[in-house]
Amino acid sequence: MIKKLWELYVTFLRVGGLTFGGGMAMLPMLKQEVIEKKGWTTEEELLDIYAIGQCTPGIIAVNTSTYIGYEQAGILGAISGTLGMVTPSLVIITLIATILNRFIAEPLVVHALSGIRVAVCAMMLNTVISLAKAGIKNKLGILLFLAGFLLATFSPIPTIVLVVCAAATGICVHLRKERAES
Repeated sequence: MIKKLWELYVTFLRVGGLTFGGGMAMLPMLKQEVIEKKGWTTEEELLDIYAIGQCTPGIIAVNTSTYIGYEQAGILGAISGTLGMVTPSLVIITLIATILNRFIAEPLVVHALSGIRVAVCAMMLNTVISLAKAGIKNKLGILLFLAGFLLATFSPIPTIVLVVCAAATGICVHLRKERAES
C-alpha cells in the first residue's frame, strides 16, 4: 500500500511540476502518465474524470488527481495524489512570489514566458484533438461538440451548464433509443 501511495504522489508531483498553464495544459502529461505509462485509466475515463473535475468546485488538475488517487488506493490514495499535484505549485509559487517582482520586466523573462505559453498551447491542442477522437463517436457527438465549442467560446454561458446540458441530451437520446427498441 505504501508503494502505491508513493507512486501516486510521485506521478502527480511530476505532472504538477513539469506542466505550465493550468488544468487544460496538464492534459497531455496526464494522458502520458496515467494512461500510457501507468494504465490507471483510459482516454474515455480521463475525459469523464475531466468533465467531473470541470463541474465540481476547485482546480481541475487537483480534482483529477484526487479522483484517480481515490480509484487507485481509496482515501489515502486521494490524499497522496492531491498532495503530489499541489506540492510543486506551492513550492514554485512561494519561490516566484519572493523573486518575480525583481525580474518580471526583464526582457529575457518576458520572452521566456511568451515561449512557454506558445508551447503549452500546442500541447493542449494536440491533446484536445486526440481526446476528441476518443470522445466523439457519432453524429450526436459531433453536434454536441460543435454546439459546446461555439457556446463556450462565444457566449457567457458557464461551462457547467454546457456539460449538464450535454449530459441531459445524451441521457434523453439513450432513453429514446431504448423506448424505440422495446
